[in-house]
Amino acid sequence: MKEYGSNVQKLADHIVKIEDKAKRTLYAHILVELMRQIHPNMRDNQDYTNKLWDDLYIISGFELDVDSPFPPPSKEALGKKPLRVDYNQQNLQFRHYGRNIDLLLEKASQTENPEDRLAFVSYIFRLMRSFFNAWNKDNPEDNVLLAQLEQLSKGRLKEEIDYIRKSGPIDAAPKDRNNNQERNRVNQTGGNNFKAQSHNSDRQGGGNQGNQNRNRNNKFQNRNNNNNNNRNNNRKKPGM
Repeated sequence: MKEYGSNVQKLADHIVKIEDKAKRTLYAHILVELMRQIHPNMRDNQDYTNKLWDDLYIISGFELDVDSPFPPPSKEALGKKPLRVDYNQQNLQFRHYGRNIDLLLEKASQTENPEDRLAFVSYIFRLMRSFFNAWNKDNPEDNVLLAQLEQLSKGRLKEEIDYIRKSGPIDAAPKDRNNNQERNRVNQTGGNNFKAQSHNSDRQGGGNQGNQNRNRNNKFQNRNNNNNNNRNNNRKKPGM
């Protein structure tokens, strides 16, 4: 294996010739650690240690007899070609849009709410523009995209496409509009609660302020009564 170099190959050949199995196992672990240091960028890969031991068995020609933490790979698996994965052939009229656009159009045609369907088609229209710009240098015109959109939808979304052709796409997606409606409902409910709480707090604040004024008036009234009593007592003393 060229990625480890000729020195690792020579060390593996030397370990195979060692007669003592314990010593051979010790040297094999040391060589695996050396192989790990040669390619430190592969440490994050899954089953990296298992791969190193498999590579060591392959380098030694499957003649290495040691106590390894992993079983040796089979010779039949070496050099075996992977199974052929057939390309998913779809009848795509415009390959740069992909299969997902067809699935989204199918979902949009099944949407019953007219407003949600219009928002859905507007979202697909903007998505088609982004896909077109990713694979083409030219900036497409709206008429070109709308014609392709009408062709992909097979005439099932003609009303929505005509609306976009005249007035342009709407800004909100179906989920965004539902979230806005829910947010507005919560804000209205919360606003009413806030008004009620504010009204109650004003009433409570007014009551507390009235109680404080009464206590202050009573305090001054008691002080005036005490002063009047002291003056009357002073007047009576000379006549006694």
